[in-house]
Amino acid sequence: MKIGVVVSCYRQERFLARTLGAIERALEGHDWRGVLEFATSSEAPLPPHSERWQVISSYDPRTGVTLRPLTPGAGRMVGFAACGGDWVLFADSDVEVDAAWMRAAIATATREPEIAGIGGRIEEWFVDGERERPGRFDLLRAGETERAVDHLAALAFYRRSALSAVGGYDVRLDSDEDFELGLRLRARGLELRSLGQLGARHWSAPRPSFGELARRWQTGICFGTGQVLRLYAGRPGFGTLLKRQRLYFAALGLWGLGAAALVAWGVTGKPQAFAAWAWLPPAVVAFMGVRKRSLKLGLHSLLTWTLQGFGLIVGLFRLPRAAAPAGTAAPASTTGTGGSREPAC
Repeated sequence: MKIGVVVSCYRQERFLARTLGAIERALEGHDWRGVLEFATSSEAPLPPHSERWQVISSYDPRTGVTLRPLTPGAGRMVGFAACGGDWVLFADSDVEVDAAWMRAAIATATREPEIAGIGGRIEEWFVDGERERPGRFDLLRAGETERAVDHLAALAFYRRSALSAVGGYDVRLDSDEDFELGLRLRARGLELRSLGQLGARHWSAPRPSFGELARRWQTGICFGTGQVLRLYAGRPGFGTLLKRQRLYFAALGLWGLGAAALVAWGVTGKPQAFAAWAWLPPAVVAFMGVRKRSLKLGLHSLLTWTLQGFGLIVGLFRLPRAAAPAGTAAPASTTGTGGSREPAC
């Protein structure tokens, strides 16, 4: 089996040395080629790596100026076109692949070649100064038993022919590209499977953080939910997306009620409706604070849902990228898949 590897580098390159070292150890003895795809310039120097890696940058290395803006999906498809392989491993630059999972994934792909994609449990780890500490045991709730899953994110081992059959990652989405790809694969009757074992460790600065909220808006990560809703309007999969984004709509509803109550106060001169509404945001923060055992985290939850809600609205009306690199056309529409019929960007 020939294996391709795509490592997408989106501002988390401080952990890239862990990522590359883990992949090279996990694939030792196998026939593989890798691509390091940089969407933007990185402050961290490129760590030592073997000759198996090809570096593709979407910016001018001399000036750091981005030459072709790439969404996460477009970046992965650039790597996908360059790396070759019957199966392709996609890993983010802050993910440390587990060697035992890689062996199990290759064995499963060899034994059951009809599977479209393979994933595993991702463990969250934080680097806080000189200290390393664990976060969530199962970051994406993949579970500890082998089972079919809706989508794969951060770490995914895809059969090339399956990914090509559905058009790959949608290059127009600023986020949610993993979940949207899962919708199209499952609509084709193709299986995505989590092996029920540790697949990788995800490294980051301590989270949740309020600074992360600003980064999500600045980089456009929070716009993908609205973009994908626009693409799926009136098509299979739209209801699944609405359910996935229910908390964002709830936050929009909360603030919409507040605006209506404020207008009513101004029109009628009676503050009772606004006074009644004013208890709702603190109540949500308190409820989430109890669940998360921290009022700060309760506030963070409400702010996250609010930011994502407003980002969803922006994404509904945000036009696709003006241009995409060769080989990254938008997925073609197929009956029953819910794929977009909009022209490729």
